[in-house]
Amino acid sequence: MSAVYETVIGLEVHVQLLTEEKLFCSDKAEFGALPNTRVCPVCLGLPGALPVLNGQAVDLALRAALALGCEVHETSVFARKNYFYPDLPKGYQITQFELPLATDGSVTVTTDEGERTVRVRRIHMEEDAGKLLHDRVPDQTAVDLNRAGVPLVEIVTEPDLESPAEARAFLVELKQILGYLDVSDCNMEEGSLRVDANVSIRPVGATELGTKTEVKNLNSFSAVAKAIVVEVERQEALLSAGEPVIQQTLLWDEVVGTVRPMRTKEESHDYRYFPEPDLPPLRLDRARIDAARTSLPELPAARRRRFVEQYGLPVYDAGVLTASRATADFFEALADAGTVAKAASNWVMGPLMELANQRGVEVSVLPVTAEGVAELLALVADGTISHGSGKDVLALMTESDRSAAEIVEVEGVVQVADEGLLEGWIHEVIAAHPDEARRYREGEDKLLGFFVGRVMRASQGKADPRRVNGLLRTRL
Repeated sequence: MSAVYETVIGLEVHVQLLTEEKLFCSDKAEFGALPNTRVCPVCLGLPGALPVLNGQAVDLALRAALALGCEVHETSVFARKNYFYPDLPKGYQITQFELPLATDGSVTVTTDEGERTVRVRRIHMEEDAGKLLHDRVPDQTAVDLNRAGVPLVEIVTEPDLESPAEARAFLVELKQILGYLDVSDCNMEEGSLRVDANVSIRPVGATELGTKTEVKNLNSFSAVAKAIVVEVERQEALLSAGEPVIQQTLLWDEVVGTVRPMRTKEESHDYRYFPEPDLPPLRLDRARIDAARTSLPELPAARRRRFVEQYGLPVYDAGVLTASRATADFFEALADAGTVAKAASNWVMGPLMELANQRGVEVSVLPVTAEGVAELLALVADGTISHGSGKDVLALMTESDRSAAEIVEVEGVVQVADEGLLEGWIHEVIAAHPDEARRYREGEDKLLGFFVGRVMRASQGKADPRRVNGLLRTRL
């Protein structure tokens, strides 16, 4: 980024709420159905069809607002946002405008530059539009209205972000929070979380905001960061050449790595907002708000701090383990089952996550219990089996319902500690590598690892590496 200009970023995040039905009708809010099969007179806006608000969506939106520290308003109002587009069958979108569900929240993010508090200006509920498909019919655009009416919350930040890294950190933290709340699955590939970035630049030290552009079509957090970099560079080039930045909406082209104009940026008056005549104001009594607040789980930031304080884990470990609520729950269950916290952390972040990634699932979805893994780690800790054998046993545990002890017994992977057998393998290895033995005796200590590895190979991984280490030092 330039030393002449500073970057100012605000984000608009659209989050699909995890409901079975749409916001104002009983059609299923599901991904992947045949095009135009999840529609009805209400979401199509046919004459005489009236919307009925989905109470589950309200509760989920309320949880999100409270978790972000917002002030929830006991009265909010739905409005019609009027515009014409092929994927908007009613010719208007039901949203909230002047009186949204909640305002004035915040999210604290951490980057290499330190902590920053990002203010949340507002959270409001709205229905989604349909989807235009440009690759289904040659030279034509198809319209799928299955998404029309799907419940969303839009989370709008203040222009508090100063770099692409901060924008990405905010989105990562927000996604984790929403995942902990079970508010949304936040699947960007399916459109459950969509981001628009408002980007402007201004001379370093200036207080007045520059002209902003809105960048759309950002389908990953990395795309958000890359698009902001490109747009900032474009704006800097314009201003450096004495040309103005035009307020407009831009599309990010992931393939080419550029932005291109979509339309001139609209102002609120262009949408002719007015209160939705078919819906009364949404009124939330204080008891409902307080009950939702009480039901909130421990959130990611608090859980990270607690893992460091309670379990003595490094900050890095705590961050990885709390990335998802299910993984954090699995770690805690493993530690509560008697496993030393750091060992539990190492195995969750290592072998367990490796197996989970191979299968494209979360650690918590693997067919093993925390108690079963604790039994396995006890066998590793007391020297019954080696760490390497433990990884093999863990893989076998995920392929059957056998316990660690059963697999160790049947597969014969018990670690050998018999000194006679160990001495035999050590003698063979030293005899086979006289040059390395001489170099070790002359002070090349790092060769000890070479000999340990050769003994482990000779024993087919069954030798106790700690005993091997000590015996090798004596023999060499």
